[in-house]
Amino acid sequence: MKKRIGVLTGGGDVPGLNPAMKAVVLNALDEGYEVFGIRRGWGGLLWYNLDEPATHDYYIRNLERNDVRRIDRYGGTILHTSRTNPQKVKKSDVPDFLRNSDLGKEIDDVGTMDFTDHVLKVLDHLGIDILIPIGGDDTLSYGVRLSREGFPVVAIPKTMDNDVFGTDYCVGFSTAVTRSVDLITQLRTSVGSHERIGVFELFGRNSGETSLISAYLSYVDRAIITEVPFNMEKLSNFLLEDKRNNPSNYAIVTISEGAIIEGGEIIESGPADAFGHRKLGGIGEITANEIKKLTKQHILYQKFAYVMRSGAPDSLDRMVAMSYGNLAMQLVHREEYGKLVALQGGKYTTVPVDIVLTGKKQVDIEAYYDKENYKPKVKDFLGVPMFLT
Repeated sequence: MKKRIGVLTGGGDVPGLNPAMKAVVLNALDEGYEVFGIRRGWGGLLWYNLDEPATHDYYIRNLERNDVRRIDRYGGTILHTSRTNPQKVKKSDVPDFLRNSDLGKEIDDVGTMDFTDHVLKVLDHLGIDILIPIGGDDTLSYGVRLSREGFPVVAIPKTMDNDVFGTDYCVGFSTAVTRSVDLITQLRTSVGSHERIGVFELFGRNSGETSLISAYLSYVDRAIITEVPFNMEKLSNFLLEDKRNNPSNYAIVTISEGAIIEGGEIIESGPADAFGHRKLGGIGEITANEIKKLTKQHILYQKFAYVMRSGAPDSLDRMVAMSYGNLAMQLVHREEYGKLVALQGGKYTTVPVDIVLTGKKQVDIEAYYDKENYKPKVKDFLGVPMFLT
């Protein structure tokens, strides 16, 4: 009997997910495996009702060559995605068919449930032998859980923040930076024409790499990153000086959505998701308004948000995604499970998947950032990784 591989994508979408899946599927079919695509990330396994056939075809699809023939040309994920965490389901989010089920365990006094037993039962019902989750540290944290339960897992890291611990590079990062540099370059025409200060907010919860690298590549005047709390008055004075020194009389600062004003807190809104994260965003607008008050200058504020990670992947993300997919299948073929495919020192490698739980990958401040002047600054290029990560 052919072994069955399940593949899913979780968390935020990034360019490169489809090429990674295509590499997995084609390699798997060549080696004689069957491949099942699981829709909506871990949500597809949580909401799969063993007693309701309508959920079977909705959440699970067999993937053949023609199903993936053209998907690498597009961004996003054909399997869709969610931020579902089956080991931490809020009482209000429990599927009706699982309420009062003995396949769930209550884990706190507010009714939060762990449905890992249900997930394992679904995987057994589907005959899936190996799982290949593609995601960030949140999505992969549940892959770690299943691995510790004894289920074979090989994981692929993706996130445009590039912050999965254990790898130098995550699928989606290059395209997010490319999009950001393009946007900054285009917006210079408006900022310069109106002689304003541009404040551009970029994604980045735990890591300021997208702000740092985008600012570095586009020669932005100042860059505020997640890792270094900043002084508003100091930043405003820098930007006034930058504006005066520019023959076109404008200045630009990039800022990570996770940035913090000195003495303040991270700006969040809304309820926490299944992984304990509230929605980030707003620090850019707050900063723009404060700079306007302090400098008496006109401000052009722009939140890049989802446009950073929309559209088809660039060549580097295609290369890494395809290589990660092929490497994942090589591990499957060798029955080397419980692994995360990775890049370290510019070379493809593997690490234990549970490494994603051991830390948060962040900017090396001493090596790549001038925290006194809020600028990218590479102290020494010898031996530095290509993407300064």
